Amino acid sequence: MSKRSLNIILCGLALASAISVNAQNPLIRNQFTADPSARVFGDSVYIYPSHDIKATPGHGRLDWFCMEDYHVFSSANLTDWKDHGVILSQTKVPWADSAAYSMWAPDCIERNGKYYFYFPATAKANGQVRGGFAIGVAVSDHPYGPFKPLNEPIQGVRGIDPNVFIDKNGQAYLYWAQGNIYAAKLKDNMTELASPPQILAELPEKGLKEGPYLFERNGIYYLTYPHVANKTERLEYAMGDSPLGPFKFTGVIMDESASGCWTNHQSIAQVKQQWLLFYHDKDLSPQFDKNRSIRADSLFFNPDGTIKKVVPSMRGVGLTSASALIQLDRYSALGGDAAVTFLDTLHKFDGWKVVLKAAPDWVRYNSVDFGKKHWKTVEVRLRTEGTGSLIIRLNSADGPVVATVAMPKISEWKTMAFKVSLSPVGVRNLVMSLSGGANAEIDWIRFKN
Repeated sequence: MSKRSLNIILCGLALASAISVNAQNPLIRNQFTADPSARVFGDSVYIYPSHDIKATPGHGRLDWFCMEDYHVFSSANLTDWKDHGVILSQTKVPWADSAAYSMWAPDCIERNGKYYFYFPATAKANGQVRGGFAIGVAVSDHPYGPFKPLNEPIQGVRGIDPNVFIDKNGQAYLYWAQGNIYAAKLKDNMTELASPPQILAELPEKGLKEGPYLFERNGIYYLTYPHVANKTERLEYAMGDSPLGPFKFTGVIMDESASGCWTNHQSIAQVKQQWLLFYHDKDLSPQFDKNRSIRADSLFFNPDGTIKKVVPSMRGVGLTSASALIQLDRYSALGGDAAVTFLDTLHKFDGWKVVLKAAPDWVRYNSVDFGKKHWKTVEVRLRTEGTGSLIIRLNSADGPVVATVAMPKISEWKTMAFKVSLSPVGVRNLVMSLSGGANAEIDWIRFKN
């Protein structure tokens, strides 16, 4: 192969590894993702999730969790996410079973200009000893990789779901799960234990606990984790005065998923003065909860430092530019008999649509950034069963009218443009309501100037 040909291939791979994914909840809509670890590095948020795929004969355990590699995603605005591609694969880890498909929940942290990526995997069997789960480390000069795995896992650690925390005095700690939740100090090299593992035993004793994630706020250390208190996992937390506890069980961050998704897994990060909860559900795979999708919603604290329970939303977080595709199906609220369904049940990555069945059904989408531009038209991708009209308003179903969308009968999807009667400025909420006709299906809207 010539040098020129190799350069062309490498350039193509570089472009392919930085795919833009525009979405609200779920954040990533072109693949399955779970167990999000969110970190703020520089001006961007980086999310390190696990990567669910569908097991096939000879490739993973059928009808179970199946993960062979990791991607990393980044965003400067919490709305547009860039996929930096595969940063680590089970076939590239010297100590891991390259056919186990068990690259479960990871974490990443920066120290002294290096980025340390922690991940669980099934270790290769050694003689008569079964491998079991171990936790490895891969290192990079950049948060998006490439990451180089160490030749051996962290000695003295057996389990899954690693989480790393660096205290204000520079001491690093590793947390993980194996029946109980464990913690230990790390050496300055971030790859070896500096203290024996200890069980964080002050947590609820009954039911599965996993996925520890620790953060600090105003001198309080919060240990968060998923716990099966009933039939499925909910997100709980305990509070303490030090990274190793003792911790006191305090409450629930998020109730069991209304969808019935058996797992949940969280991280919590402060992004531009706002605390956010990152978690997952089964949005893109409603019939199979081993193919999950990551989400984010705002998180708030009470005056005493306790956490207010987070209610999952479709709208999620971040601003949406008025000139971008405004996916109304990622709504802030629905009224009447309005509903959201898949565009194509056979191709769920295509996303969803809003169905306004009869007047006065409506959908509200918050936090659209109009800036200071003068907007002339609004484009709407829709199809309908009958003639009528849609009204786009500001803030509420009886707010100022931005545009009136005249609906002809359209059996196939069509994008139509309509004049704007009021050009909004700044960040505003939009409401689209049905004032006549029936069964209007809307994919997206966007404004043009």
